[in-house]
Amino acid sequence: MIRRRPLLAAPGLLLLPAAARAQGWAPTRPIRLVIPFPPGGTTDLVGRLVAERLAPRLGQPVVVENRPGAGGNIAGESVVRAEPDGHTLFFTSIGTGSMNYAVYGARMPWRPEEMAAVGLVIRVPNILMAANRLPVRSVAEFLDLARRRQGEITYGTAGIGTSPHVCMELLGQVTGIRFVHVPFRGSGPMLTELVAERVDCGMDNIPSALPFVREGRVRGLAVTSAIRSEVLPDLPVLADTVPAFEATAWFGVQTGARVPRPAIERIGAELDAITREPDFRARLAGFGGQPPGLTPEGGTTPAAFEAFIAAEIRKWSEVIRVANVRVE
Repeated sequence: MIRRRPLLAAPGLLLLPAAARAQGWAPTRPIRLVIPFPPGGTTDLVGRLVAERLAPRLGQPVVVENRPGAGGNIAGESVVRAEPDGHTLFFTSIGTGSMNYAVYGARMPWRPEEMAAVGLVIRVPNILMAANRLPVRSVAEFLDLARRRQGEITYGTAGIGTSPHVCMELLGQVTGIRFVHVPFRGSGPMLTELVAERVDCGMDNIPSALPFVREGRVRGLAVTSAIRSEVLPDLPVLADTVPAFEATAWFGVQTGARVPRPAIERIGAELDAITREPDFRARLAGFGGQPPGLTPEGGTTPAAFEAFIAAEIRKWSEVIRVANVRVE
């Protein structure tokens, strides 16, 4: 069932900066922000934070619409097919924005050129965790054990084709180690089984895994970002042991490619301003989020996000092809 929640804006455009007002496009009715997953997850949480801040900047309410299903493809297709007037936005992720093209193949309901990049909002590292019974306390020890037990170490993820799954496939490819994937229907069931020590290790986004690691119910080994996480500063990055390894989940805004460029640029400029707000960054940092970092000032633009997405599609399509990851 689709859930909608209106987020009320300030009445009028007087609150907008002069530079933004001068861009020549403004919405004339409420904007719809389509989120491709159910309420309560990381995508929904961040999407609603963005909507709350975007509404007063655009002078119109922003209505959040959750449309889960098919790995986010149902929501994305609805945005691509919507009236191309700038009033329908898609809160995209690493899955819907890059991985799904290879995972779903010919079943993907739209192609990359049918979506336009608006702005990257946040990067969220994954975290490699081990069951407490596993006799390892570092990435080096973990990889050494996995090499000795080639093809025996099991790892859990939130499902086939998810960011943690493909991230772990990349780790196997660059190290030459065969792991055994055990997919679950979401992070919650996977973490429950990891705590119960029925899988050897797990890979998940930091926000959902954070309390389990902090409470010692599972053993954190490393994060997959290029820099350490502020919420788990004692954990190293995987690249310390596996050179150049980086696999960061991300979330941002896209819209249909037929939307007029002035609308894309205007909304992109407001998203960039939102990502620079200290309180917004503090909220995201609280659960392991990192700023966009696509511009020298650490922000985002439509052009920079477009180039970022193109690079992510190339990177993950090759990993998925080699691993033969498919959703039937």
